[in-house]
Amino acid sequence: MKRRDFLMAATGVAGGAGAGATAAAAQETTTTSSGNTTASGNETTTVANGTTTSGGASSGGGPTKEVIVGPGGSLVYEPAELTIAPGTTVNFVWESDNHNVVVESQPDGANWQGTEGAPSKTYNTGHEYSHTFSTTGTYEYFCQPHKTAGMVGTITVQEGGGGGGGGGAAEADPEHMGVPFQAHFVGLATLLMMVVSLIYTFFLLKYGESPHASGSNR
Repeated sequence: MKRRDFLMAATGVAGGAGAGATAAAAQETTTTSSGNTTASGNETTTVANGTTTSGGASSGGGPTKEVIVGPGGSLVYEPAELTIAPGTTVNFVWESDNHNVVVESQPDGANWQGTEGAPSKTYNTGHEYSHTFSTTGTYEYFCQPHKTAGMVGTITVQEGGGGGGGGGAAEADPEHMGVPFQAHFVGLATLLMMVVSLIYTFFLLKYGESPHASGSNR
């Protein structure tokens, strides 16, 4: 077999191996990613026994932020000041007893009602309450029994909010998306192997075969 024929065959094998490795990497990426999709209404309340009630228009699967109510028994919301983008759902989670969320002020056109019931009604550890904020502006709220103790909070809704002060979205982590780093390395190595193989074959074919090569197959 001539060297030219051998190199062309070897190049085809290398290309086929590279394609196979790339396909394997893609398959690994696909099979390692999983998750569940849930939809929530404009407001959702979950009590300690797991019962959930919701109402309002669908949030459209927007981002979610969490505010802890009474963390460690302290009379605060954590964080007390939150900046989010329109369409973000804020989930209030109770970590101590006898607290609520009462709306003090909100932008014109907003419809936030706070926790259900009269301002004197409180909830205990394990309770959860969510609301999706769509109208831009500043929302102020407080805990009725502990307002004088400083248990107040503020939510600012603005375009580009929720990016940690920078206004942009955080860079996605491939591993959090279910993509292992090994797949990236396999893909890069495969491409490099194919490029080197093609360059090597090009130069050998361009400058001819070895003078010792046979002129015919034997």
